[in-house]
Amino acid sequence: MNIAFVLLTHNPDEPAGIERSIAALAAGLRELGHHALIIAAGPATPDDGEDLLRLDSLTLPRPALEEHLTALLTDPAPVEREVRRLLTGNEADLVCWVDAVWGLGYLSPAPADMATALMVHVPRTDAPLYQSLGHRPGRVLTVSDFMIEELAREGLDTGEWAVVPNALMHTITLPTPDEREALREHGPVRIVARAEPHKGIAELLKAYPAGLGRPLEIVLAEAGFEYWPGMQNEVITECRALAAALPDVEILPALPWQKVPGFLAGAAATVISSTSPETFGNVAAEALSVGTPVVGYGLGHLPALTGPAGRMTALESGPEALWKALTTLLGDQAAYHAVSQHGPRQVAAHTPAAVAQAFLTATGMIR
Repeated sequence: MNIAFVLLTHNPDEPAGIERSIAALAAGLRELGHHALIIAAGPATPDDGEDLLRLDSLTLPRPALEEHLTALLTDPAPVEREVRRLLTGNEADLVCWVDAVWGLGYLSPAPADMATALMVHVPRTDAPLYQSLGHRPGRVLTVSDFMIEELAREGLDTGEWAVVPNALMHTITLPTPDEREALREHGPVRIVARAEPHKGIAELLKAYPAGLGRPLEIVLAEAGFEYWPGMQNEVITECRALAAALPDVEILPALPWQKVPGFLAGAAATVISSTSPETFGNVAAEALSVGTPVVGYGLGHLPALTGPAGRMTALESGPEALWKALTTLLGDQAAYHAVSQHGPRQVAAHTPAAVAQAFLTATGMIR
């Protein structure tokens, strides 16, 4: 089968959860013997593969704002024609709009006889989502039960929506028990996050506890989109300034996707300090897959994702509670190793092939 995904912001190694999830899903579909391609806006990059198709009719600035896209699509006809041509020329059996806006769901430029699906990765109840739903996609997909419940609370009819979780694209050998014990005793705390205010990194640094006694290494990555001009630069500048005044704290640049699991495997623990709900939690899943405990706020899908392999605190308790939960766990040898050993089991089902199978079933492409 030929499956097409439309995600205008897609780039290889883009440090963003939706882009990474689509790459993993496409890899799973290929593993099952299907052809998966991704349609994205220009410009092309040297790392583009043959299954990444760039639109000639649309080039995005980097970083792009949603208002940039709106302006570029004042007349959407050229983009709609090119998308339809690519879908027809590649004999797509199904096209999946990966987002209401960045995935062109609100335009839904599919040939009349082609099966369609809409993905909803983040909570939104705005005009583009309703326009997307108005095109009556064959299936609406989201990434967690939290999203089903959250948007139902917002008044959407999610009764027929299907959950297709994100997949873990890269797996590595886990640290041995002795290596894990050494990490518990002296290893660094490592965090991977997009440079977004709601990731809560600045607040976490402001609450940094005296006497942590181990390095804190934070990867802050700039994506190809942001919510207002200069947002990512503001976040990184503030976090670097805060880190410079703290002992053993380092702000690191983005990592290639395949290096993230290894980076997290070398951590005593990671912290997910997002102050708005994680609708899935890619970084948490990757940490769990390598036996690295996860501490975070009990928001969104994170508590269900981590289960016994995590330590959740209340958002209203603030970042101080995250640090306390972290240091308490690191100081309890038995509890730490129990959490670490449960992590890989918690996400064992999130293989690309298994998630691809769930996607095909949810979209009705297989029975």
